[in-house]
Amino acid sequence: MNVIARHAAFLLLGMPLAALAAAPQPTHEYTLDNGLKVLVREDHRAPVVVSQLWYKVGSSYETPGQTGLSHALEHMMFKGSRKLGPGESSRILRELGAEENAFTGDDYTAYYQVLARDRLPVALELEADRLASLRLPAEEFAREIEVVKEERRLRTDDRPSAQAYERFKAMAYPASGYRTPTIGWMPDLDRMSVDDLRTWYQSWYVPNNATLVVVGDVGGDEVKQLAEHYFGAIPSRPLPVAKRPLEPAEPGERRLALNLKVQLPSLLYGFNVPGLATAESPREAHALRLIAGLLDGGYSARIPARLERGEELVSGAGAGYDAYVRGDSLFVLNATPNVQKGHTLEEVEAGLWRLLDELKETPPTAEELERVRAQVIAGLVYERDSIARQATTIGQLETVGLSWQLIDEELAALQAVTPQDIQDAARRYFTRSRLTVAHVLPEGANHD
Repeated sequence: MNVIARHAAFLLLGMPLAALAAAPQPTHEYTLDNGLKVLVREDHRAPVVVSQLWYKVGSSYETPGQTGLSHALEHMMFKGSRKLGPGESSRILRELGAEENAFTGDDYTAYYQVLARDRLPVALELEADRLASLRLPAEEFAREIEVVKEERRLRTDDRPSAQAYERFKAMAYPASGYRTPTIGWMPDLDRMSVDDLRTWYQSWYVPNNATLVVVGDVGGDEVKQLAEHYFGAIPSRPLPVAKRPLEPAEPGERRLALNLKVQLPSLLYGFNVPGLATAESPREAHALRLIAGLLDGGYSARIPARLERGEELVSGAGAGYDAYVRGDSLFVLNATPNVQKGHTLEEVEAGLWRLLDELKETPPTAEELERVRAQVIAGLVYERDSIARQATTIGQLETVGLSWQLIDEELAALQAVTPQDIQDAARRYFTRSRLTVAHVLPEGANHD
């Protein structure tokens, strides 16, 4: 947590929820006749808007042998449409002083622009044009797929930590598409064709599979009119069936040992847990979010206080959990043993289990939980001061099958979690039958 957020957390301690959550900003929801959902959130602090177009397709939608399609198509979306040639839309936006980019994840692909409010029509026209009439020139694809391969080499193949996590994730998700790396496996990139991308585009890039999110100095009616003008004539089409990515509740303990070009050994732990969309109760997912904070929420959290500074067992460690996914999720722990003190991965495992068993045996005190809750809420409040972050949260929620309204309900949901909820979630989900373990060792090191 950064310094500003930590200071905010200190100020928030003891404050009632009503004092933390400002009145929800005016937010408007529309659905065009072709199925395009339009979400507009007003924020009039500056004459700026963020426009994002989200598609419900990402690497979790891909099948073996066809990985990397969503990310490769994201690259090709800048390579020309009916109205414009390759790169021309980016040039137009640069000349207007706009920022633009795109990103692909497990569950979505999104394209965004940040620009002056009076330039919004330009951004929407450009976005609608490539939704309706993307060109996929074979010569552009031949060049761009090599760019994608080089991106994979730089970000994954030549980075041992990324390589380890990719292999760990493939084992941690035995049943669902979440095992697929977003950038795709290299053999699939080698055999990908422009026709594969054309089929993917025609299948998923339709208005009834998209959400337009606009946040900033705008009103709902004006954005609706613009959306109808630029997107309204684009026809809807039937969509392929997309089932929610689910995992077996207890697939059994899995272990992986990797020798990579690392200087120090490290450990990855992952427990198969539900996301907010698949949890029996939303409170379970919010309890897991707060458990991540209890373990790794700053200087006084249990991992740094106990394992790092107290026992000097680890030189670094962390915990993480993403509740905003389309299907099931992972609760991940990572740690590097303090080799200067002679500690091993096996000792680190034992130390992590001590902390997890304590959560199962004894709920956190009300004081500790309130401190962590304040930190988590402070981080959210600080993040959402940004209109770009507001738009991204709204778009992600909608695209994974949740509701944008959770952005305004989240603080109350976190506030409702009790110490008993923490203990119940720990008991249910931190079991060896849900666990995947990866030991990452330097090349030549022995696996005990």
